[in-house]
Amino acid sequence: MIAASYHDTVNVLQGTHTNHSGPFDRAEWFDLLAHAGQQPLIALVSNGDERAALALTRANGRIEPLRNWYSFTWRQLAPDNSRGQELLTAIARDLKRQTHRLTLWPIPDEDGSATRLEQAFQTAGWSVTRTQCDYNHVLEVGGRTFAEYWASRPGKMRTTLKRKAKKVAIEVLVRFDPAAWREYERIYADSWKPSEGDPDLLRRFAEQEGVAGRIRLGIARHEGQAVAAQFWTVENGVAYIHKLAHLESMKALSAGTTLSAALFEQAIDRDHVDWIDFGTGNDPYKADWMEAVRPRFMIDCLDLKQPSAWPVWAKQYIRKLAPGSTRG
Repeated sequence: MIAASYHDTVNVLQGTHTNHSGPFDRAEWFDLLAHAGQQPLIALVSNGDERAALALTRANGRIEPLRNWYSFTWRQLAPDNSRGQELLTAIARDLKRQTHRLTLWPIPDEDGSATRLEQAFQTAGWSVTRTQCDYNHVLEVGGRTFAEYWASRPGKMRTTLKRKAKKVAIEVLVRFDPAAWREYERIYADSWKPSEGDPDLLRRFAEQEGVAGRIRLGIARHEGQAVAAQFWTVENGVAYIHKLAHLESMKALSAGTTLSAALFEQAIDRDHVDWIDFGTGNDPYKADWMEAVRPRFMIDCLDLKQPSAWPVWAKQYIRKLAPGSTRG
């Protein structure tokens, strides 16, 4: 039987991989979270040259993903083959020594991640509940040009861009620029958005993405004043929309629409991406820009051989009998 090892440093994640990696699967991302105050619990197994890991942390009386509100996804770091599945199952089995409960989210399944994790924990003897916890709006470009994509947008959007585009000047940066980032922060602070969770972490992430050549930072200005800003990244054929904001006082300019159109054009016509990912959330305006919605899943795992899991299982059982009851 393969035993897992547990680590409080993310350095051990170097060399683990998945064929579906994105910005939130890298050791550098988990290192940012660790430096922001989260305590890593990296579960790792290896067999010969193959390795698998789960980036975890202890919180709320259980084990949870090492993630935060900026993370679009969380998933296993393991080879996408039967041997990788065996390694994941070994981790799942060993984790019973660490906790009576794991709750993992937001897990995608278009790449099979949710199914693989669900199967690994079930095979290891956990009681597993899988539910949808969020939405992910995406656009599959499908070889279209931006003009072809734009022609299929709602008429109101196209009319808005035609009427308002000349009112703002657009700049799209493909490098990290401190002055432009300060403009983004000022706009965000004065926008309708809630207070930023960890602006220092986001800046460090943007700086890393700039060094790697993945950043796309858009600024819209009216008469020299920055009135809208968006932070995207691009990698492996996918454009990720991380943050966007505009000044509510300048809403009549529709600068956000003009800036979004410019960044879509950048991603489609110059970066030649296959997908554009609008992150999590089911905000109605996302449907105007995107054409598909993918589920994000939560996998809750209980070890019913441990008495501390029984009260949680009882609450889940009652909730199944009364679906309208409040989630505990």
